[in-house]
Amino acid sequence: MAMTPRENFKAAMERSGPEWVPLDLGKHIGSVHKKHYAELVKKLPHLNLASSGVILDRMAQTVVPDEALLEYFSVDFRWLVPNWVQVKERHDCDGYFDMWSVPYRGADGDHYAVDSLAKAPLADCETPEDVETAGCWPDPEDPAQFAGLRERAKNLYENTGYVLGADAIKAGPLMSALQMRGYQQFFMDLMINPELADAIMGKITDLLCRMWTRFMEEVGPYIQLAYVTDDLGTQTSLLVSPKVYRQRIKPFHTRLHNHIKEAGGCYLMMHTDGAVLPLIEDLIESGVDILNPVQTSTSGMDDTAALKALFGDRLAFHGAIDVQQMMPNASHEELRWEIARRMADLGSDGGYIIAPCHNIGHDIPQENTLAAFEMVNAMRRYPIRVDDALVSNASYFERLKKEGGE
Repeated sequence: MAMTPRENFKAAMERSGPEWVPLDLGKHIGSVHKKHYAELVKKLPHLNLASSGVILDRMAQTVVPDEALLEYFSVDFRWLVPNWVQVKERHDCDGYFDMWSVPYRGADGDHYAVDSLAKAPLADCETPEDVETAGCWPDPEDPAQFAGLRERAKNLYENTGYVLGADAIKAGPLMSALQMRGYQQFFMDLMINPELADAIMGKITDLLCRMWTRFMEEVGPYIQLAYVTDDLGTQTSLLVSPKVYRQRIKPFHTRLHNHIKEAGGCYLMMHTDGAVLPLIEDLIESGVDILNPVQTSTSGMDDTAALKALFGDRLAFHGAIDVQQMMPNASHEELRWEIARRMADLGSDGGYIIAPCHNIGHDIPQENTLAAFEMVNAMRRYPIRVDDALVSNASYFERLKKEGGE
């Protein structure tokens, strides 16, 4: 008897004979930009795709993917997304303040970004006491944040076999501290005012733990994994040194991750963009079970066979299908080779969830999106046999290197 996606995910995580490589799409970092989605609707007229205007993540302007599209792509996951609450609109521009009082500014309807020219909400804090009494903190007990999610989770758990995930509360100890204090100031705080830096990250972590307690009270009995975000890398290096990470930031990640796993009895997946190879061991120690997004266009993350050899017995991988460079520009032959390589490198014995490594942007041709999901579904059954796809050696990244050297 065939496994359900939920059973198959469990087997993939335990490396105990999954039937296929799990496929994901639809969480708030890992959906489809509204402009790209509108074009997909035109390409797939036979599907009932009605939600192209239902925004999932306001910052990235991604949409809630229709159930019909998830079924068409054979996606194994369904995500329970916290509700957009405690947000205030800006009156001086197209923008808003999020629940952490961080100012965002719009970019011509394309996306929103942190407004680094506006005053950060914790800019004037001088002492840990100032942090504690600042008036910018969200209400972690707001019942509206998770309203309706218990019913949705229960229905999905009892009536489908999908893998259920608790999507991220959009904040992280480092990411939110940088946004709330101001990037330059908080980087300086880490070095010259560690007491204040710890107070800020500690307050953020305390509030996140309280929110996750409420979240798990609603969905904990039904989910298999929880998702957290906190970017630590750039294209070529880390945001902070390994030493600073271990001394100043890792304790807060460890506390948050363990709290979530204990509250939910689930796996924990962490999103951190960039060249984070030097910190992967630390992330495992902090409680991370699944690493997302495996951004193969960044330094050190391109050798997925090495990642599997170094960490694959203790860590699963999610993503690895690059949307920054490869999917917008690759030929179909290169796209097929890329999917085959990541499948072979990361998924040979389980421990891999294949997915676009970030949102599918409107710079990606719709033909590449459709082809990518078709190719994944053609290759992902075990035992994985992709030699015919790999024999071409049609690597987009190798072509890019050659063109750059000419």
